[in-house]
Amino acid sequence: MERPLTQHIKKDGSVLTLEEYEKVGGYSALKKALKSTPDEIMEMVKNSSLRGRGGAGFPTGMKWSFVPRGANTVTPKYLVANGDEMEPGTFKDRLLVEGNPHQLIEGMIISSYAIQATIGYVFLRWAYHVAAERVEHALREAYNAGYLGKNILGSGYDLEMHLHTSVGRYMCGEETALLNALEGKRANPRNKPPFPQVSGLFGKPTIVNNVETLCNIPHIIANGVDWYKQISKSPGGGGTKLYGASGRVKTPGIWELPLGTSLREILEVHAGGMQDGYKFRGALPGGASTDFLTEDHLDVAMDFEEVPKAGSRLGTGTVIVMDDKTCPVGMCLALEKFFAQESCGFCTPCREGLPWTAKILLALEEGEGKMEDIDHLTYQTHYMAPGNTFCALAPGAMEPLQSALKYYREDFEKHIKEHRCTYR
Repeated sequence: MERPLTQHIKKDGSVLTLEEYEKVGGYSALKKALKSTPDEIMEMVKNSSLRGRGGAGFPTGMKWSFVPRGANTVTPKYLVANGDEMEPGTFKDRLLVEGNPHQLIEGMIISSYAIQATIGYVFLRWAYHVAAERVEHALREAYNAGYLGKNILGSGYDLEMHLHTSVGRYMCGEETALLNALEGKRANPRNKPPFPQVSGLFGKPTIVNNVETLCNIPHIIANGVDWYKQISKSPGGGGTKLYGASGRVKTPGIWELPLGTSLREILEVHAGGMQDGYKFRGALPGGASTDFLTEDHLDVAMDFEEVPKAGSRLGTGTVIVMDDKTCPVGMCLALEKFFAQESCGFCTPCREGLPWTAKILLALEEGEGKMEDIDHLTYQTHYMAPGNTFCALAPGAMEPLQSALKYYREDFEKHIKEHRCTYR
């Protein structure tokens, strides 16, 4: 099994140095890319079927193609690596940034060359202190080696790259809120259109890509489109995917597997199955803002086509497992409290609806709920559905709740009938 993204990450947790990265082929893809035209690089990425690994799954090459091109376009152009990994249950980008920051930097340089950006930013969440130190050191190494700065490797291409450690919150994971934070403003989402590809950072054309997405780029360039497609199990996307599992499994962690690996394989083979004394009851397949899947869905292929058919989203591909001794109501309460706290407060449905939702769930947990509360919760899932809020935070917050009401309604009713949480 090929593991291009993680094969050189050390098991002891130490970082891969520039010298070590170069010995295993690091920056050879950049040298190859600089001998091609930006259009040729973009076409390779389009043909590879790489889709964004941050949650939305949008085709990467297509996203790049929306950036204005030609001699008379607005400059400078920017490329931003989104490392604001604050989705509960998600920890995949941290592995890549801490273990092999040069892979990210090389991917960013090639991507910047493809869209002709001259300034890049690595945007990290405030809590990733080790990652920040390692990226900062890797950037210095890359500058000293001639991979960044003026006239990179004699190509005539210039690129400056900076680290930005955000003091923001979960909202910064939304790309336009991220750009506001990067500009020193409050992390509120922006109106779209205009889209960032046309008017992004400081009003200039900008591409924002997830860390894992960008780490795929050197391998596509080095090994070719056909190779990238064949290491995937999914007909709708190329490459591998970092899948994770947390909860009461025997070996929680993260693994690089072919895109389209089944949920059952992730949980039973790689995560070792459930801990002794616990049974699987459900899982959020792609982080906290995805719908529950149940035992009936264990054989679903974890890709961008099959998970939606099962009623959820691939999201970040990091599975949160719920066991038979965990209360679905309590789990939803914990998630809704998080989302309510992290709302930027910009739009009414999110600002008012999320705290109201959390308040109702708390009443159920404390044995003070009423049957009409279930109707109120159901209403909230429609009130904060896609299209009714300014951004995707509140609709994402509703996904675990709406699926819990669908699959575990008897638990909600039992809380009301017995005036207590029966899992305590």
